[in-house]
Amino acid sequence: MHCISLPSSHLLLHSPPKTTLKLACHVSPRMFFNDSATNNNSGGTIGFSLIKDVSKLLWGASLPPGILISTVRTAWTSTWQIMMSQLAPSDPSGAYTRPPSKFRLNPTAATTKLHLYVGLPCPWAHRTLIVRALKGLEEAVPISVAGHGLDGSWEFKDVPDKDNDILVPTMDRVNRCRNLKEVYRLRKGGYDGRATVPMLWDVEKKEVVCNESYDIIEFFNWGLNELAQHPGLDLSPVELKEEIEEWNRVIYPNVNNGVYRCGFAQSQEAYDVAVSGLFSTLDRIDDHLGSSRYLCGDRLTLADICLFTTLIRFDLVYNVLFKCTKKKLLEYTNLHAYMRDIYQIPKVAATCNFLEIMDGYYRMLFPLNPGSIRPVMPSVCEHEFLSRPSKREAMSSVGKRVQHVL
Repeated sequence: MHCISLPSSHLLLHSPPKTTLKLACHVSPRMFFNDSATNNNSGGTIGFSLIKDVSKLLWGASLPPGILISTVRTAWTSTWQIMMSQLAPSDPSGAYTRPPSKFRLNPTAATTKLHLYVGLPCPWAHRTLIVRALKGLEEAVPISVAGHGLDGSWEFKDVPDKDNDILVPTMDRVNRCRNLKEVYRLRKGGYDGRATVPMLWDVEKKEVVCNESYDIIEFFNWGLNELAQHPGLDLSPVELKEEIEEWNRVIYPNVNNGVYRCGFAQSQEAYDVAVSGLFSTLDRIDDHLGSSRYLCGDRLTLADICLFTTLIRFDLVYNVLFKCTKKKLLEYTNLHAYMRDIYQIPKVAATCNFLEIMDGYYRMLFPLNPGSIRPVMPSVCEHEFLSRPSKREAMSSVGKRVQHVL
């Protein structure tokens, strides 16, 4: 499980579809798709003004003629389907089918000279950051944080750290590459597939160790204890292994991937199936959490981490952009308090950069939000609100177990 980036070929798809308006041929495509909210250059302003002037000239204050609307709608729908077929592969019914991870972990091949590549918007990368932090592997496994590029790729950039309490995008700290695709191509034999995060890198061999998020968090949990500051913290104890796997089998297809199946659905039928599965599962989990602090009782596990990284993005992104609109997470009393409980565990909040998450979705997923306008952050997603007492420690017979371990 990983976060994809748009293939570089999608740059070509940013050009507007050809119409019968020949005047548009004399205007640079960039004028039409410039992000004036973040890039106030003259080209974007001129392009927008020209479009308004042409509109007034052709039909004044009236709505565009029906034939133009029909033509543009057909052209846009066709272009959208082409882009979605690459961004979000689907089955014949239009249901999103997530591509499998290319590089699975071989524990015997892993060295102690490791580097982790992540992107802050990505929930799959987020789970690796949380486990790394809880286990105290910050020094043992350094990170490079990629940011979102305008073409949908993962790019490295030096962002001033205005708030030392949260992670921000960085330069590539080990290979000095401009983007993640360049890092993947450094491996022996190169690589032309999807450049996804998270990605665990062997610094000495210049090789991809793994880009499957669950493999990485399991490895961080048990494979580097000799380097961890908190080796005693076990997020996947043997006695709970089967229960954790049962929860994963429910949560991954219906919640973790379920929100993507809603947002990337390419037919009404596919969306209806996905959204029904998502909310019936959230209802079930909310009921369960009414009598259990965590999914598996009193102990925080990998199953909780995997659920948390979807929940923390729910009202922020998925409810709106992915059309998961039946309920807000805030409307689930137990689930929302559970999410706040985990958010308040030391070091977890520092992995949650909400502005980067919003930018990564609203400005990176062009087919879902062509205008690239980022909505205002919901007040219930701000740090102050999430820091309100969850009062869930009273449900646990061992109290704040995780906090005591840390």
